[in-house]
This record gives sequence, C-alpha cells and structure tokens, in this order.
Amino acid sequence: MGKQNRRRRTGRKAIPVAALDDFSGDPGGIAEKIIAAAVRGRGEFVGPVTITDELAAGVELAGRRLISHASDLGWLPGDIHQAARRRLDEFAVGYLLDLMAAHHPDARWDAELDELDASVWWTAPHLRAWADRALLTGSEALTTVIEALALLLRLPKLESSGPVRPRHGVDEKVLGRVRGLLAKAESTSFPDEAETLSAKAQELMTKYAIDHLLLEPSSDLPATRRIWLDTPYTDAKALLIDRVAHANRCRAIFAAEWGFVTVVGDDTDLDLVELLSTSLLVQATRTMIDTADTGEARSRHYRKAFLTAYATRIGERLTEATDTTIAHAPNHLLPVLAARQHQIDKAFDTYFPTARAKGITIRSAEGWAAGTDAATEARVDPS
Repeated sequence: MGKQNRRRRTGRKAIPVAALDDFSGDPGGIAEKIIAAAVRGRGEFVGPVTITDELAAGVELAGRRLISHASDLGWLPGDIHQAARRRLDEFAVGYLLDLMAAHHPDARWDAELDELDASVWWTAPHLRAWADRALLTGSEALTTVIEALALLLRLPKLESSGPVRPRHGVDEKVLGRVRGLLAKAESTSFPDEAETLSAKAQELMTKYAIDHLLLEPSSDLPATRRIWLDTPYTDAKALLIDRVAHANRCRAIFAAEWGFVTVVGDDTDLDLVELLSTSLLVQATRTMIDTADTGEARSRHYRKAFLTAYATRIGERLTEATDTTIAHAPNHLLPVLAARQHQIDKAFDTYFPTARAKGITIRSAEGWAAGTDAATEARVDPS
C-alpha cells in the first residue's frame, strides 16, 4: 500500500483540529505547539508537512514530557499499550511503543517493555525513521503523533498507589501444573470436566499459597495487578474476576471507562487470580456459545445474563473449594490468614477510598438460569 491515504484506509474518521501552520523554530517551541494540538484533539493537517530535524526533535521532546506525565499518573507500559490498542489505530500504537522504549522513566518499565518487544531500533531522528518504516506522509505521521499524545493526556490518575510488582516468588513447577490443568479445561468440550480441572487448579494453588504463607509470612504491602478486558460484556467479565479474587483472598475494583480490573493481594494469589480468571472466561464463553440453540440464546441480553450468573455461581463454588482446603490446614494458619486479610483490606481501602458497589442489570431470565445451571451442574470436586 502506498503512502498516500494509508491511514485513511483503516476506516477511522479523524476529528479536525486547527492545523499547525509553522513548524519552524526551536524544538521547545514546536513541542509546545504539538502538545497544544493534542489537548484540542486529533485531526488531519491540510497540506504537506516536511519532517525537519527541528520538527523531529520537537516531537521527541513532547513525547518525553507526556510519557513522564503518564508515569507520574501510575501508568505502566502494559497499561498504556492496552489502552492504546483499544482506542487508536496500529500506527499510533506502534508510535507509542517506540516512545516508551526510548523514554521509559524508571526501572519498573524494563520488564514490561521486554514483554511488549519494544526497543530502540532507529538510528536517524525517530519521527522520520518511523514515518518511512510505516509508509506515512509527513502529514499522516504528525496526525498520528498528535492522536497518540492526546491519549496520554486523557489518561486518568490511577487510584492505586500500591506497588505494581513483576510476577515473582511462585514455584514454576506449580505454575506449570496449574497452566496445564487450565489448558486442558479450555480444550475439553465437556463442561463438567472443565470445571473439575479448574477446581483442581484452584485447590493446587490454594495449598501452595497456604504453604508459602506459613513458611514465609509476608509483611510487604499488598501488591496490585491490572487485568484488561475485551468487549463486550465487560461488566459481567469484571464480576467473574471479582468473584475469583474473593475466593483467593484478594480484592478487586473495575474501572469501567477504561476496561480494566485492579486486583489487590499477595503476589502468589494474584498469579492464581489472573490465571484462573482468564481460563474461566474462555470456558464460560465457549459454554455460552455452544448451548446457544435458540434466538433468545444468541441475544446480547441473554449472553450478559448468562455470564453474570455464571460468574456469581462459580464464585460461590470456588469459595467453597477454598474454604474446604483451608479447613484441612493446620490450626495455627487461621490467625495468619486473618492478619494478612486485614492488611489486604486496609490496603484496598487506602488505594480506593471512594470505591462503591455497583449492580448489573439483567434482562434475560433464561440467560440467568442457563448461566447458573452451567456453573451449578459442573463438577467442582477435584477428587
């Protein structure tokens, strides 16, 4: 595909903003103009734009400032990437990956940038090298930059001030066994077998978490982890994560506007919540689709009700499985668990002082009944 109108062929409609008529001058002044345009919105620039060294330097300076701003708000590379891919086109997403690779503000970003495969690949001024690589004209490239920077300006301050730590401390053999069980659960076409395998994974990780807590009692501030959700039915999916979190001694809160759930807890439990939630979402969606044999069962109201009921009932059963496992643990475990739960609750209330419960409107009794049955009839006894 040629340069001309390449971005327009993605089907995205730009929102016009005032064109920047003069890109000459020092990079600092150009950066201010670019940030001002990003504040106004995104748009197409009328007429050709020549990518000069001064313009490239100004864009780089503006990007550095706004990446630092996003970091100050608590955003990490994975979060920025997830937000970008939901709101921007592939060119803007690629630009932000390069921007983060070049100007990551602290060491916490390194691991996530590695996971995103973001690196400094260019030797010439980035704006020119990136535009050439993406086959964008100067006008298209600058439009893309302003759209990407506008997203950074819209990012809210993340309410959690807790440490967002990389995954660590969980025995890889245990995680391997859990992943294996969940992979089998996702691949089977029998719901009862899937739930048995999921319950076995829950039991295995609960036992590991108990042993880990007894051997190495944690005095660290509870960690946070963000789990991003894809549309549709994000509120029902968030409920499932909340129920899994509750069954595993964690607390969760849903940022509906941006589509992610923040989970607060110990690293070991956060690993389980993330693994199990992801697998259960796959299983619930497959069961919902496989049993859709009526027109009602293919409606949005039905599917939302199904997923909500499934999340509610599965949460109850996972909690029962956890309680059973804990009941067979040594007696001196209970005070340890209670003390740690108090720390997690206190941290959650500190991170999210304005958190409040929110209900989900259900408009399909048939979907609710089917979702409840799918979870209730499943065999969750791992024996």
